[in-house]
This record gives sequence, C-alpha cells and structure tokens, in this order.
Amino acid sequence: QVQLVESGGGLVQAGGSLRLSCAASGSIFSIDAMGWYRQAPGKQRELVALITSGGSTNYADSVKGRFTISRDNANTTVFLQMNGLKPEDTAVYYCNANVNHRTWLRNYWGQGTQVTVSS
Repeated sequence: QVQLVESGGGLVQAGGSLRLSCAASGSIFSIDAMGWYRQAPGKQRELVALITSGGSTNYADSVKGRFTISRDNANTTVFLQMNGLKPEDTAVYYCNANVNHRTWLRNYWGQGTQVTVSS
C-alpha cells in the first residue's frame, strides 16, 4: 500500500502565500503523474495542478500565474506553492498520485488539508 501525507494548509489573508507538501511512502516502484485537487463546500472536486514524472505541468485557468507545482528529485514528494491567494481558493486540497507497482498501476489520494483564505 501507499500513503500520501499532506501538510502545509492553514488560514491566510487574501494576497498571502502557502506551500503545500505531499509525501508518498510505501510499496512504490515509481510514480507517474502527481497532482493537487481541491473541493470547496457544495462544489465538485477539481484539478488544481498536475506534474508528470518528466516535469511537464498543467494548471487550472483559475490558478495560472499564481500557483506553482513541483516535485523533489526522488519524485516521491510534490509541492504546491500558492501565491496571491484569494478567498475563492478556500477549499480542502487533496494530493493525488498514479503509482506504478511494477506490474500494475493504482491511483491514490491523500487525506486532504484545509486551506482557508480570509478577505
């Protein structure tokens, strides 16, 4: 099994910054894409940012230019640097990873971390 442990959420004023981290551990051969999703109350979960093992990135239009996704050299930890935060960024942020177990692939989710942006 694989565990994704997120950290870095919290309360911040509009215009502020936060940095989320997600570390993967367990029975891992390699990890393909890793990403961050978010879910606000009463809304569906949506993609925020995605990064492949090769370093290609993809962002939701709403966060382009403000958020940056990155991975460590071991490709087991993903970060989300969030600058210029807005109240509409308030949500539970979830880490996601496509893990290669050598002969099979499985998608995993973290437990979520709350990000609250006050106006």
